[in-house]
Amino acid sequence: LKWLSAHGDPLEVLARVVDFEAFRPVLDVSLAYSDGAKGGRPPYDPVTMLKVLVLAAQNNVADGRMEYLIRDRLSWLRFLGFDLGAPTPDANTIRLFRERLT
Repeated sequence: LKWLSAHGDPLEVLARVVDFEAFRPVLDVSLAYSDGAKGGRPPYDPVTMLKVLVLAAQNNVADGRMEYLIRDRLSWLRFLGFDLGAPTPDANTIRLFRERLT
């Protein structure tokens, strides 16, 4: 990761230039997630999922391939805020998030 940063990781630049947190209020209203009272696995952070869609669009990648690439690329893990080995969204989760936003 240090090497990537030293050689100009474009995702670090994107994270500095775009205030993704500014989208949180709109995402929260649009997605209308439940309060979790019924149980179940909590959803991934909506800002993180928006970043997933940005990466998919930038790289013209399908949801199934995104699932793999998120786990494979250290720079993507860092941009999305996932730790190495942590659970990451699968293809179905990405697809459902996109559909819910639409």
